[in-house]
Amino acid sequence: MIYRIYTDGSCLGNPGAGGWAAVIVDADNRREEIFGGDAHTTNNRMELTAAIRALEKISDGSSVELFTDSSYLKNAFTNGWLVKWKRNGWKTANKKPVLNRDLWLALDALISSRAVKFHWVKGHAGHFYNERCDELARSCAARMKSTPVEVTEIVERPKIHVPEDNSPKGQLNLF
Repeated sequence: MIYRIYTDGSCLGNPGAGGWAAVIVDADNRREEIFGGDAHTTNNRMELTAAIRALEKISDGSSVELFTDSSYLKNAFTNGWLVKWKRNGWKTANKKPVLNRDLWLALDALISSRAVKFHWVKGHAGHFYNERCDELARSCAARMKSTPVEVTEIVERPKIHVPEDNSPKGQLNLF
């Protein structure tokens, strides 16, 4: 099965209250939205968490096209950063510890059992699914700021059929 995953993270303050979101579209154009947040985090952690949570929903052996507006996430895989970090004992080129190592390890494990191709999309440029993820992630960050919780909260929405042209009809409101 081939999946398209769109991800985004948001943070109100950096660090601060954060939110993450992913939209998963399967081969039958059914869409599932997942999202959550953390009361005290960083934008990069939310970007990585969105990809992790989405990939956890995808079966081992599946093919995935993952779309993100995070160069940090994409470049770690497409520019070989992750390979270099592991080879250098989780140190950057500047010999500093790699930030978010726990999340990179989780992502690396998920990627290793799936065929994942990363794509960068420009954020806030009108791409429907990127905009949807941004809306969900920002909403979750706002909720975390007003009502913080200690652990990541995951809320799942039922799958929604998306027309072949990927232009959902009607407004999609979260809250």
